[in-house]
Amino acid sequence: MNTLFISHGAPSLALEPGKTGAMLAALGQTLPRPDAILVVSAHWDTSQPRISAATQPDTIHDFGGFPRAMYEMQYPAPGAPALADIVAESLAAQGMAVEVDPVRGLDHGAWVPLMLMYPEADIPVTQLSIQSHAGPRAHYRLGQALAGLQAHRVMLLCSGAITHNLHDFFSADRDAQVLDYVPAFSGWMAEKIAAGDVEALLDYRRQAPGGIRAHPHEDHLMPLFVALGAAQGKAVRHTPEHTFGILAMDAYVWHQGA
Repeated sequence: MNTLFISHGAPSLALEPGKTGAMLAALGQTLPRPDAILVVSAHWDTSQPRISAATQPDTIHDFGGFPRAMYEMQYPAPGAPALADIVAESLAAQGMAVEVDPVRGLDHGAWVPLMLMYPEADIPVTQLSIQSHAGPRAHYRLGQALAGLQAHRVMLLCSGAITHNLHDFFSADRDAQVLDYVPAFSGWMAEKIAAGDVEALLDYRRQAPGGIRAHPHEDHLMPLFVALGAAQGKAVRHTPEHTFGILAMDAYVWHQGA
């Protein structure tokens, strides 16, 4: 199975999929079909790891100020309580405390990309939370603890953003001119991912151009470090577009055995 990192962009990606939506749809059609999906989303941030065991996860509309159609969207995929048990056991085996949440649904960091990749909503899915206060290395280790899931035909979908500074939001134009630091930062990240330079990536806030500006809060980059820890094989970078002048919509797919 594959490990993915997806820049999910604004929730309105579900209404205005653009080139990113086309890329996600193509991945859903071409990647090996998983038996279940584990999503690590930037939008579930907890003090310690939590895994959802919901049998029918609700579609969480965790945003405001968007068109009514956004709040009417549903992604009625079945839950994956058996996968939740495997995840809890895998983390516990590595000495990581994990709590099981019996009802947590799918936030937009999960259901928006999944709606574009698997619109039939027929693959069981659950979510694992991040702990943004813990930093990159803790999430890299979290990913390492999850690496064995691929043997269970589980896709690991890590959903965040390669750049995410909403303080720099200056335009509602999806095709606004891109601020210079955005491609500089995403390009540096791409170089280090391609080189397998994990230590540089973990130290991105000091080493990357515009590191702190690209992520004044680290929540949206933490899923990438989970993917880096779990991934096997070489990463393939997809760069469909930039949106709103500040969001690089980069995605990475690690193909096992590549």
